[in-house]
Amino acid sequence: MSILLALSSMLVELAIGYPQRVYRLIGHPVTWIGRLISALDETCNRETLSPGARRLAGLMCLLIILAAAGFAAIALQRLLGGWAGWLVAAVAGSTLIAQRSLASHVEAVAVGLETGGVEGGRRAVSQIVGRDPDSLDEAGVARAAIESLAENASDGVVAPVFWLAVGGLAGGALYKAANTADSMIGHRTPRHAQFGWAAARFDDLVNLPASRLTALLFVGAAFFVREASPADAWRAVWRDARRHRSPN
Repeated sequence: MSILLALSSMLVELAIGYPQRVYRLIGHPVTWIGRLISALDETCNRETLSPGARRLAGLMCLLIILAAAGFAAIALQRLLGGWAGWLVAAVAGSTLIAQRSLASHVEAVAVGLETGGVEGGRRAVSQIVGRDPDSLDEAGVARAAIESLAENASDGVVAPVFWLAVGGLAGGALYKAANTADSMIGHRTPRHAQFGWAAARFDDLVNLPASRLTALLFVGAAFFVREASPADAWRAVWRDARRHRSPN
């Protein structure tokens, strides 16, 4: 049943994405999780604590974040039964997947290059990469877009679908909570080097199966692209994995 839920969530997300009107009205599950993470960071991540105490505080906060996300998902599934509950679960699961938005952002770069030249491409690619696009030429803009697609395919699409298939809505919600915590506090900065250690390590762990699966999917996709070969795909995946490996 969890596999069917994962497939249904993918279809819902592919069909409607996450409407902007809904986002403006109630926000998004990731923003809800983000508010909780920010509140815990401000409350528990005190500079007066010793490094060990900050690491323990970060671990406890991660458990609170996971418990909140998991409990909400389980409660939603149990409160709503039958086909109505299944539909609600599929819609909720779709909010954890970003295939439609990822594809549209990368497509916007191609459209920007075609209609606005290199400047149009730079404006579009600046929405999906952290680097300064002003120094990129047309080929660099295209490479940056494809690299962003490859980098985000795992944690934005494959991983949430994988955990939805493994653990149902709760599995997907727990993954998204862990991934959001890592993106917000799992950085090796003076403030988060200790407090975000547990979030960074746990995110590495839960991403292991999906990252390997994503690599295999890219290699398989190379068979359908005349300009690429499986060997090229393996090299690109390995290069990207080394570049974006967590420093924590």
